[in-house]
Amino acid sequence: MSPTVTRLRFQSKNPERVNVYLDGAFAFSLPAVEAAPLRRGQVLTEEEVQALRDLDAFHRAYERALRFLKYRPRSVWEVRQYLQRKGEPEERIDAVVAKLQAHRWLDDAAFARLWVENRQAFRPRGERALRWELRRKGVDDATIEAALAEVDSEAEAVALALQRAERWKDLDARTFRQRMLGYLTRRGFDYAEAVEATQKAWEALGRGEPPEEV
Repeated sequence: MSPTVTRLRFQSKNPERVNVYLDGAFAFSLPAVEAAPLRRGQVLTEEEVQALRDLDAFHRAYERALRFLKYRPRSVWEVRQYLQRKGEPEERIDAVVAKLQAHRWLDDAAFARLWVENRQAFRPRGERALRWELRRKGVDDATIEAALAEVDSEAEAVALALQRAERWKDLDARTFRQRMLGYLTRRGFDYAEAVEATQKAWEALGRGEPPEEV
């Protein structure tokens, strides 16, 4: 006997979803726009029922991904990993990612640019560190290089060194150099960038000759 739609009811907690009952029993729920064509007494084939169940599962996965994106921007790789951990099949993940990209909720180029901008504004890092961080997020090399195109790593190193120099202004030259070089290289700046920034920071303190090599 073919399944028959016996009841359509808006959910009390989410009026944008409709519970669908087949042959008197709850079968699945759908977004209201997807449930609109259904009518009480409508007879469905098994294939139609399965298609509706798949549609329900897709929308649930999509809404789950949107909630994941609510707290901060994510890379495509991060969303895929999240949905995999939730047990979603690859075919459904592909469909969810495609829809998110179509609606511009997912965009690795925009994600990479924002990541770099936030780092520059709040936690400056050298290009080496930024590349490493973005690669950990699954961003491809070409997208990373595009996001780093406007970064002046040397200027960033100098700005960070000048900011930190005041804290170490009473240190002797040798100790100042050791600490500043360690500080900058740990934040992903190349050694040459760190050396130049250290020298400029020392000079800005008006302490005489730059720190000697160690």
